[in-house]
Amino acid sequence: MMKKIFFLPVVFLSVTLGLVSQSAMANDIYISQVGDTLDLDITQDGSNNEFGDSTTSVALNGASMTFAITQTGDNNDIAAVINGADYTGTWVFTGNSNTVDLKCSSASAGNCETVTLNITTTGDDNTFDFDIGETADADSSTISFTVTGDDNIVNAAVDGESAAITVVSNNSTSLSTNSTAGDAGNEFTFNVDGDGDTVGHTINLTTTGGGSFYNITQSGIGDNTVSATFTGDSQDVDITQSD
Repeated sequence: MMKKIFFLPVVFLSVTLGLVSQSAMANDIYISQVGDTLDLDITQDGSNNEFGDSTTSVALNGASMTFAITQTGDNNDIAAVINGADYTGTWVFTGNSNTVDLKCSSASAGNCETVTLNITTTGDDNTFDFDIGETADADSSTISFTVTGDDNIVNAAVDGESAAITVVSNNSTSLSTNSTAGDAGNEFTFNVDGDGDTVGHTINLTTTGGGSFYNITQSGIGDNTVSATFTGDSQDVDITQSD
């Protein structure tokens, strides 16, 4: 296995890693960074790659941060912790059985106050966990998911003000009612809380394909809105809203 470790006090980084033999080699990246105005671009091509892991995560600290990652291949893993205001991210995934675990403002100084995150995935059996704000406020979060494929799981928790989540899901048409059993539906869980202020929290869903699961919980002082369009059979949708 080829391993690369970076410790970054810099403001710009671009990394591109490829595999000669996907079955025999993998690319591992671990970053610990402190400083404002980071511009980080990561490209990994191949299978069994890691951008951080469960024991050595990527830790990015600083304000006005831009972090984009593109992974192409199967069985890739991302584990990242971000601390700092004004984070913009573009994440693109193509492949199967990939996992992502992102925590923004993880129990230390520097809230993720303004978060813009765009995630696009094409493939099957992927799992994405996003925890934005955690126990702190994440002001003005705008998060978009575009998911094409089957048996994908997306879990998003947003704690803060004015969260806006957009989901476009396109999976194989199916009468399935159990995505975790290996059927065609995708599974989405959204938990949004905190003061929604005058703008409120919004979730917009557009689904093509049957057999998906949606579990949506929104709470806050301001208005909470869910707007959904489903095209396909056997959808399982649970929505809970409260002030």
